[in-house]
Amino acid sequence: QVQLVESGGGFVQAGGSLRLSCAASGRTFSSYVMGWFRQARGKEREFVASVTGSGAATFYADSVKGRFKISRDNAKNTVYLQMNGLKPEDTAIYYCAAGIVVTTRREGYAYWGQGTQFTVSS
Repeated sequence: QVQLVESGGGFVQAGGSLRLSCAASGRTFSSYVMGWFRQARGKEREFVASVTGSGAATFYADSVKGRFKISRDNAKNTVYLQMNGLKPEDTAIYYCAAGIVVTTRREGYAYWGQGTQFTVSS
């Protein structure tokens, strides 16, 4: 069982930066693939980024590639999402998720946080 708690949401102007954090409980954090998803109002939850257990490999949605960076600190049981060059269309609730396989599909992640909202103003 893994419990995930996101933090770091808020308001930011377009072009700005923000870092989200996700703290995980449990002693097997490094065995999980960690992902970030987001859900904008009225839209489906979509994949943003993921990182393998060791942190050696990362994956990104095309819409954020080159602007967002996912990383993890297994000693702190925490995964991060550094977001730069933010756009209004990045506004959403961002969810942290933990899974066993590397995938962009929501179904591949068994554990989810409650989400953190941030808004990018133009």
